[in-house]
Amino acid sequence: MGTPLLRRRTRGVELTNVGKLMLEEARVILKQVDGAKTGVRRRARGETGRIIIGSSSGTYFHPLVPAIIREYRMRYPDIVLAPEDSNTSMLVARLRAGSIDLAFIWTPISDSEDLALMPLVDEGIVMILPSGHALNGSASAPLAALAKETFILPPREINPGVYDSIISACHRAGFSPKLGLETPQLVSLIAMVAAGLGVSIVPHCISRIQADGVFYLPIKGDAQRPVISLAYRRDDRSPTVQNFLAVARRATI
Repeated sequence: MGTPLLRRRTRGVELTNVGKLMLEEARVILKQVDGAKTGVRRRARGETGRIIIGSSSGTYFHPLVPAIIREYRMRYPDIVLAPEDSNTSMLVARLRAGSIDLAFIWTPISDSEDLALMPLVDEGIVMILPSGHALNGSASAPLAALAKETFILPPREINPGVYDSIISACHRAGFSPKLGLETPQLVSLIAMVAAGLGVSIVPHCISRIQADGVFYLPIKGDAQRPVISLAYRRDDRSPTVQNFLAVARRATI
């Protein structure tokens, strides 16, 4: 080191002032090495880091979705959770681009070849109607009761699979739906229905949104049931993602 660290005495040796500094610094370095080892091991186990979780419009209204996130947060408190809200098509594109890690989406989707889908829960669908509608007060109604109504739906490109399922359900009920305004957001869809601009069909979990001017009505008979699935890249072996998937699996058992 270019300077004495030890001073020889009659019996044994003692540290010089420089030697004492060297000892203090060495202890700090060894502590940092131990800390680095611990940090690397925790990161390798998926206990630290960051995870970006997307949610397609309305999926977060189903109680299972926040329950999974809450359980993951409890098990891995040192993971930074970054939520992202968008439509299914955009979330699928961001998954493929590596911009997000997982996403709660509505399925089916048209192309999932490079993605893995974990079905979590299937949702019944309900009609959403303006308060003054003739069906107000009914316990349920067949989909055919909407044959003469104007439908407000999200654009097909937002989620082609679910959009096509709704159209197919109408065809099975014996009519082709009359399509009116389009809206990419469920909140604005509810406002449009309340304004009397049309009716719509939404997953049952959306009925948790209580708004003036609308009511929700169960559909009688065999109706299409969209599924909330957890989507992720099929080749993603990140411990953080794998831990989240494990929590989701346990929540659905």
